[in-house]
Amino acid sequence: MPSPTPSPIPKRPTVTDILPGLALSVLVALLARTIHQALPAGIGAAVGEVILAVLLGLLIGNTVGLPSYFAPGIRFSFHALLRVAIVLLGATFSVQQVAAIGGKAVFMVVVLMTAALLAAHALGRLTGVPQRLSTLIGVGTAVCGNSAIVATAPVIGAHDDEVSFAVATNTLFGTLAVFLYPILGRAMHLNDAAFGTWAGSAVNDTSQVVATGFAYSETAGRIATAVKLTRNALMGVVIVLMGVLYRRARREEEGAAPARGASPRATLWLRVQQSVPLFVLGFLAMAALQSAGVLRELSIRMGRDLAKDAQFWAKVLILIALAGVGLSTKIAAMRRAGLKPFYVGLAVAAAVSAISLLWIHLVGPAAG
Repeated sequence: MPSPTPSPIPKRPTVTDILPGLALSVLVALLARTIHQALPAGIGAAVGEVILAVLLGLLIGNTVGLPSYFAPGIRFSFHALLRVAIVLLGATFSVQQVAAIGGKAVFMVVVLMTAALLAAHALGRLTGVPQRLSTLIGVGTAVCGNSAIVATAPVIGAHDDEVSFAVATNTLFGTLAVFLYPILGRAMHLNDAAFGTWAGSAVNDTSQVVATGFAYSETAGRIATAVKLTRNALMGVVIVLMGVLYRRARREEEGAAPARGASPRATLWLRVQQSVPLFVLGFLAMAALQSAGVLRELSIRMGRDLAKDAQFWAKVLILIALAGVGLSTKIAAMRRAGLKPFYVGLAVAAAVSAISLLWIHLVGPAAG
């Protein structure tokens, strides 16, 4: 019996292969930023340029009919550039952020994050929403909105259409929160500390939290921002946890297993990579440097704010990556998912909001 013909090893794309799709992703990102800057301040804070990049990418990718030579660069923009952005994001997080609002509020944030992730998975199972999409919706609600979604997606092996759906769901409910939370807060006669804690713990993206908090009062905005930054600072923990939980599924899909006779060190290193990808380790290393004051010392010596530079370039790369997601996502695939993911997102957002309010009523808000 003849042995089966081995599958050809896929050719690694060259710079020439990558350039067309990467250039298109950059152009879509620039167009999204230009449109976002032209929007009124209130609408711009609620919507964000990321969702504009995804929407523009979806529009172009599903109407123009892009030639196949754009595919390698679009894929590169989402996979490679996004990983670099995640590493750079580590420079914006520190343990000092977590300590700033006190142990009581930190415990509340951990409880709410856990509730959001568990609720998303339970509701996803109940409604038949794919597990990875449920995870992305839960992470977006639990941690820091779209940044957490795009950071978690490569760790769990999410598909482009799942990322697009999760970003759209997260943006929709975060935008509604910007307008509804101040109205509800006034109706419930919440004081500034209570409202700030509620907004910081239950609204999704950082820009949406800031807009919601300061729409209520300056004190509420300050507290909301502090609580939200604590959620952001815990993103690394969530990403590592997701990597560990999805390790077996990723290993089975990718066929990655230690070679027979491999040394214990090689086997251990492969298992570490499967559980915690290298870019996540880079994120944690950058956060450790920020927490230890190393980046601050380097900033002083170089006369630049390195953490601010890292944040700027991370946002730029994320915008390009999400433009690539939109360009590579087919609306037909999103249609097949139906409205169930939106129902899951709504239920998770409502559950987190209600639990947060109950916690504030029973335990009290974060310190001002």
